[in-house]
Amino acid sequence: MANLSVNICGVNFKNPVIAASGTFGFGKEFNEIYDIGVLGGISTKGLTLEPRLGNPTPRIAEGYGVILNAVGLQNPGVDVFLREDLDFLKSKKIAIIANVAGRTIDDYAGICARLDGKVDMIELNISCPNVKCGGMAFGIKPESVAEVTRAAKSALKKTPLIVKLSPNVESIAANALAAQKGGADCVSLINTLTGMVVDIERRRPLIANNTGGVSGAGIKPIAVRMVWEVCRAVDIPVIGMGGITCAEDAIEFIMAGARAVQVGTANFTDTLAMPKIIDGLNAWLDRHGIADISEICGILRLNG
Repeated sequence: MANLSVNICGVNFKNPVIAASGTFGFGKEFNEIYDIGVLGGISTKGLTLEPRLGNPTPRIAEGYGVILNAVGLQNPGVDVFLREDLDFLKSKKIAIIANVAGRTIDDYAGICARLDGKVDMIELNISCPNVKCGGMAFGIKPESVAEVTRAAKSALKKTPLIVKLSPNVESIAANALAAQKGGADCVSLINTLTGMVVDIERRRPLIANNTGGVSGAGIKPIAVRMVWEVCRAVDIPVIGMGGITCAEDAIEFIMAGARAVQVGTANFTDTLAMPKIIDGLNAWLDRHGIADISEICGILRLNG
């Protein structure tokens, strides 16, 4: 059996498979199906300083190979997470990544300060397309990426900072570089692509928010390409995500340069998706005589 463990910014992950934010809650429901302690880590539901109810319904639509969502960062607030959920996650002995969002730069700095030293890593969500202010508004231009990253990093004394990047930009590599210059310890990508589904009988968008974030297997080639571009541009670790449903998908991201991967939408269609991916990684590495997963990180070579 190969060594699947990875170290990112001084944080140890027993394997490179992480539950993506917004698709796994705080892990309690999935833990009733399997022991989530087998995972490398979890990125929590997006947290804000205050509780949020999210967007009006309907806010989810399905398509061919994709899901469109406009949930809108519904969450109980950071204080409830610290009081009711953190101890459970710590008991599972997995890396805990707190995904955080805000309406203002001060919000981002404030929630980072609140979580500093209490979780293993913080993932700055500046790429959610489904909120009216904050979210992706900070993640479009390199200048604003650097500004919000700098503010969040200045609030942290102990906890490494991940910046989660939006694909809905002119150059995701330029934004990754801006995050690095702003002090990010790591970047993760991609968040969802902005999309729309039309109810042709009503002649209106199907979801109440009109547009939403597109995720699922159909976006994987776009995500792999963007991860490859960012890995060539920055010197900090990269966590890849976007359409991963099996071990072979995860390997594509790792070969493109990602140190670890996050799995999201696949958890909706197969609640055992992540344990299967972990088993599949072991099987693939053993079949190819590879002793350590680090041996395939970034080995992609272009044709020609």
